[in-house]
Amino acid sequence: MQYLLIISHDDSFTPTETLIRDIGSWIKEMERRGVRMYGNPLRPANDATTARVREGKVVLKKGPFSDSIEKMCAYELIECASDEEAIEVASSHPMAKVATIEVRAVWNELAAR
Repeated sequence: MQYLLIISHDDSFTPTETLIRDIGSWIKEMERRGVRMYGNPLRPANDATTARVREGKVVLKKGPFSDSIEKMCAYELIECASDEEAIEVASSHPMAKVATIEVRAVWNELAAR
């Protein structure tokens, strides 16, 4: 089953060289295990544009869709045999020590349509 790891942090977060190196090691290990499918860091949330269509009109808002304290900063698409394995993989990600990682299963039944 596929899972999306949604990695978020607050505005006070600043990555260290050690953290960046540890993330690189985590990526190599997850690729070696055949778990990691794809992932990337994201540009800052303030660079985002949120798009909605309301009553047939496109409504744009500069910035993220939510005003929450934590903003999505990266994602990883992984493939695991179980929820437990996905949680183990997420918990081993170096960002789990300094940020928040939401583990969300891909809804395969809808994705296949």
